[in-house]
Amino acid sequence: MPTKSRYLLAVMLFVASQAIASMALASDSAPAGAYAELPGVKLWFTDSGGKGVPIVLLHSNTGTSTVWERQIADFSRAGYRVIAFDRRGWGKSLANAATGPQPGTIADDLDALVEHLKLPRFHLVGVAGGGFAALDYAAWRQGRLRSLVIGASTGQISDKPIADFIARIEIPEIRKQPAAYREVGPSYRGANPEGTKLWTEIDEHSKQPNAPNQPLRSLNTFAKIATIPAPTLVMAADADLLAPPAMMRIWAAQLKKHEWAVVPDTGHAIAWEQPEIFNKRVLEFVRKH
Repeated sequence: MPTKSRYLLAVMLFVASQAIASMALASDSAPAGAYAELPGVKLWFTDSGGKGVPIVLLHSNTGTSTVWERQIADFSRAGYRVIAFDRRGWGKSLANAATGPQPGTIADDLDALVEHLKLPRFHLVGVAGGGFAALDYAAWRQGRLRSLVIGASTGQISDKPIADFIARIEIPEIRKQPAAYREVGPSYRGANPEGTKLWTEIDEHSKQPNAPNQPLRSLNTFAKIATIPAPTLVMAADADLLAPPAMMRIWAAQLKKHEWAVVPDTGHAIAWEQPEIFNKRVLEFVRKH
């Protein structure tokens, strides 16, 4: 079998297994998903619908839109229209070189989805790797956002103070360990084995075989994020091994206007581990904007 055909078969099998996992994990109240035919990608997204102000959710590198189930339920219950999507090469979203360049950027895919859905100004929430793209988008499409929320993220800031901080805290061989060890806090792993198992299952069905990481439109820098006009909530997790509060404070200080919050007893998977605290704080913030 030709290499390209083997790759396509592997992706199809992966997407099928991810779809089965998603159906098993979905609640009766979860919004139905659909595909948007966008440049370079057949993008899988969910949309709670309604006439509320939109909130768009960007998932981390270890996950898909499935991780947002609690946020979708709580935010839509509060009257918002909640939209989440699988990034290109993650979950059920399928890259398509015939319709656009590869690998594209998350910010461009988000913007194309916003145009596809004809969204008015919206709130954007990104955690961990989703926070990288959220900052990238907020600096680029400055008139689109009502507010911005970044949780448990290095921001992929390229300036030396952040790079040096990350180098000092890096645990040797941590990247070779299972994702749950570095991203899910010890309190959650110890107290909630079922939740940890579910998080791990989602992660294992997240990134498609050989899918490349999408780059940013431009490097995230102190100077770049200083141009973001949107009011921003920066939420750190106090047991985060990858983006601890002290590091996040450094880049958050570069923003024009931001609020600061620390979620207690929580690892890098901030919205998954502490959805009650995370959701309450996000809702308090977006209601003001």
